[in-house]
Amino acid sequence: MRILLTNDDGINAPGLKVLTAIAHEIAGPDGEVWTVAPAFEQSGVGHCISYTRPMMVAKLEPRRYAAEGSPADCVLAGLYDVLQGAQPDLVLSGVNRGNNSAENALYSGTLGGAMEAALQGLPAIALSQYLGPETMELDDEFEAARVHGTSVVRTLLDRGVWDHGSDYRLFYNVNFPPVGAAGVKGVKVSAQGYRRDAFFGVEPHRSPSGRKFLWIKGGPQHMPTAPGTDAAANLDGFISVTPMRCDLTAHDMLADLEARFA
Repeated sequence: MRILLTNDDGINAPGLKVLTAIAHEIAGPDGEVWTVAPAFEQSGVGHCISYTRPMMVAKLEPRRYAAEGSPADCVLAGLYDVLQGAQPDLVLSGVNRGNNSAENALYSGTLGGAMEAALQGLPAIALSQYLGPETMELDDEFEAARVHGTSVVRTLLDRGVWDHGSDYRLFYNVNFPPVGAAGVKGVKVSAQGYRRDAFFGVEPHRSPSGRKFLWIKGGPQHMPTAPGTDAAANLDGFISVTPMRCDLTAHDMLADLEARFA
């Protein structure tokens, strides 16, 4: 099996090392694991692509590259330059430091990489590690992802729905709970949730020269979402697995809206 890896925390991020170990287990001794990750952190860039500027790609080691671009850029660079047209069997993105549950999924560069892979017709999984008070006490804050990641990916490959040939094919968003590996209760297939108090805003600051700068500021991450959704499962100690598509159509509204226009 040939696996392509990317992330949004950057080429030197500890979560990428965790993902690399997972990928090698999945690929097996005769498989290939390739990495094309951002040269610098790209958290929060979503599905951004560098459409108006070129990017430099540097080979760091065999099958390991850094690109001056977003995670989606890295997937494109991997598919059409680094791999020389040899398609991967799977694209993995992460393991993100912090959750990409609920509305965070919409901002996530980690998911952006998986989205681009899905739009290219490839199986893709995004993986993220929820952080909290318990993970702060661990020697390895990625412990849950490190111990359980291979099993989750392997189960998705063996039993997941991949709808080959669909225009907007499925990809998967996996979030590991903010607990140690022994505290993980299992896996829950979950819908994307919504945190009502976690919207983003800005916080102004003055530089020593008197110029005003704005920091983007997010809301709290510790409030559960509705039952049956991702963040609720994570905060209850479960790994959430959420099937997603890039189709943004609100299909439940089509008939009603058509009637209103008529």
